[in-house]
Amino acid sequence: MATETDIKKALSYLPADLVGEILRLSVIKEIPKDTEILREGQFVKVIPIVLEGLIKVFSRFQEKELLLYYIKPEESCVMSFAASLKNEPSKVFALTEEDTRVLLLPIGSVALWLTQYPDFNRLFFQQYNLRYSELLDTISHVLFNKMDIRLFSYLEEKVKATKKNPLKVSHRQIANELGTAREVVSRVMKKLENEGKIRQLENSIESIGR
Repeated sequence: MATETDIKKALSYLPADLVGEILRLSVIKEIPKDTEILREGQFVKVIPIVLEGLIKVFSRFQEKELLLYYIKPEESCVMSFAASLKNEPSKVFALTEEDTRVLLLPIGSVALWLTQYPDFNRLFFQQYNLRYSELLDTISHVLFNKMDIRLFSYLEEKVKATKKNPLKVSHRQIANELGTAREVVSRVMKKLENEGKIRQLENSIESIGR
């Protein structure tokens, strides 16, 4: 359970008076697994910082979904940040991958803190750099890699993000997150299993390695 001490530690690079303002004006919220916390087209009113758990961010195009990146502890969502500052509807949607606790920063205060406390920009510049790199990797996978490489990289990243192996994930969920068909995932899973890279268990998938 995240405490005030944990929050201060996560934001230790910020001035103490700003951290005090964040604690005073923000809200800590516990969100169950598989909860949609941001809808596509929704106007953003709060910026989340993940304290515990995991959030996944998606893009949707022509009824197909694509997993863009995970938001891990001590990270925030730059897409929400950008949309809120421009007062534009969100172009992405987000779900909790597991039970998650977040610190919700009110937009009005965020805009003020950005001008009053230059150090506050570090949080979002760091996230921009991180997400930019991750999005380039995602584009590269979609454009240039075969599905077996994409699928195995997806499983490795999910193991890394969740710190769980085996993974309790269905072929349909994987297909939704990779923007492909369940039948394609099932076929490629069998190929990876024959190559000794994964092991399919009754209700889960274990990544063995390259």
